Amino acid sequence: MGVERVVADRDMERGAFRWFDFVMAAFVTILLLSNVIGAGKVAVIDLPLVGQWPFGAGILFFPLSYVIGDVLTEVYGYARARRVIWAGTAAVLFMAFMSFVVVALPPAPTWTNQAAYEVIFGQVPRIVLASVCAFWAGEFANAYVMARMKVWTGGRHLWSRTIGSTLVGQGVDSLIFYPLAFWGAVGWTPHLVVVVLFTQWALKVGWEVLLTPVTYLIVGWLKRAEGVDVFDEDTNFTPFRARV
Repeated sequence: MGVERVVADRDMERGAFRWFDFVMAAFVTILLLSNVIGAGKVAVIDLPLVGQWPFGAGILFFPLSYVIGDVLTEVYGYARARRVIWAGTAAVLFMAFMSFVVVALPPAPTWTNQAAYEVIFGQVPRIVLASVCAFWAGEFANAYVMARMKVWTGGRHLWSRTIGSTLVGQGVDSLIFYPLAFWGAVGWTPHLVVVVLFTQWALKVGWEVLLTPVTYLIVGWLKRAEGVDVFDEDTNFTPFRARV
């Protein structure tokens, strides 16, 4: 199957895509699991010549959402990536609401796991706010840079777009999340916040670099399977809409 060069906003009504829904589902799933499992835990790694170095445990999986975000923007265009970002934002907000309600329900007298449940699933409003704001701003920055660079490069040098957009998007994400979530919190010194912030940013960008060959394979396969290569030449880049 050939690949058709498509200008977004003018030709995107051409019909439903076969794989778009699956990519969106993968994006939202990784986003939710990353927020539930790893957002608030600080792990440590023993580096040669450096010693123990702290990092946020969510780094193991959360950057995959940015990889999928790159794939969405590269293959389907900014408008559809924007729609997925709003879906992810709504999913995170509902997850936070559901966690709050379930944790707040009075436990049965015979059920003794309430304390552990609160530790694992209890949602601190400050962290939820920081997570949602950081995700929303970072993902839109990532998608915007990705889409604009694609037009500037004429669709060439995919690696420059994936890495460049991650540098900006993950930078925005980290600069918002860690100070907003942990500055002044118990156990978090200003030095630790800064160290984890820049460590997270560097590791996320490093993940993007390592996964570049995988990104190339997925992007190439999807473009052939969908038969399109979207360029955002006439796109309205406002983030405040969900319509394609």
